[in-house]
Amino acid sequence: MACLLFVSSLPAFSQQVAAPSPQPASIIGTVTDAQNDAVPGATVALTGPAPADNHTVTADDNGFFAFRDLRSRATYHIGVRVNGFTDYTSATLTPQPGEQIDLGDIKLTLAVVQTTVTAVSEEQIATQEIKVAEKQRVLGIVPNFYVVYEKHPAPLTTRLKFKLALRTSVDPVAFVGSAFIAAVDQAGDTPDYQQGWLGYGQRFGAEYANGFTDIMIGGAILPALFHQDPRYYYQGTGTVKSRILHAISAPLIAPGDNGHREFNISSIGGDLASGAISNLYYPPSNRGTAIIFYGALIDTGGRMVNALAQEFIFRRFTSHSKAEE
Repeated sequence: MACLLFVSSLPAFSQQVAAPSPQPASIIGTVTDAQNDAVPGATVALTGPAPADNHTVTADDNGFFAFRDLRSRATYHIGVRVNGFTDYTSATLTPQPGEQIDLGDIKLTLAVVQTTVTAVSEEQIATQEIKVAEKQRVLGIVPNFYVVYEKHPAPLTTRLKFKLALRTSVDPVAFVGSAFIAAVDQAGDTPDYQQGWLGYGQRFGAEYANGFTDIMIGGAILPALFHQDPRYYYQGTGTVKSRILHAISAPLIAPGDNGHREFNISSIGGDLASGAISNLYYPPSNRGTAIIFYGALIDTGGRMVNALAQEFIFRRFTSHSKAEE
């Protein structure tokens, strides 16, 4: 009877003995680059089926990493991230009890850096500089468009040379200035037009025509043909002597579009051509070759005086000037 009781109790005893826990697994590997050099400091992330299975380690100086005491038969993924390289993600890993999965060398490739370069042409730069120049006015009133305060301005295209000349010619101050000088000439009875409103109108028209032809020929047409810059390049630095020489030489020496300094045929040619055209509308007593050359000489002297004023006076009174001191 006792034997039978012992035998019958065996199933119950066996049910009370717990089955052994599965042995933990592990995953190891080494992070390298395409040249098989170790990539230390890489961030290695383990992603499992549950939040408790997620772990992150940092590869050591040899690029080695290890995840131990993992649940066996669970599915994992390994992700590697490091600056300068493309991210790595492994295939699904399912370690068996007690198994150590060795991923070996995980080779990372260099990340492709995409950069966007915006190309700006010289014409675009020059266009922006002209937009700034068209805001330059002495005392906020008198146009000062033909002065460059940039140290290295972009060369003007033919289109921009004509645009600047036309903009200067049609500025309201150009008409007001012509009206004022015509009044002075009317008072001085020069040129030899008649007096009265008709004579004043003739003097006004002649004065405006002089300025218009001079600036269009000397500031646009000839500079386009001879590839010269009609603007005055403000120096602003150096000794007083060097600045004076720079200013008084400006009507005679012009910067070329190629950056070289050369004889200013644009300025002098513009004065001579404008004087020659004035023979078409000046009274006979105010015409002649000598008068043309004399007028060009006076205009050149006036440009020297203006350049000196630009160099030493006007800049401080010019709005929107951007001299690089």
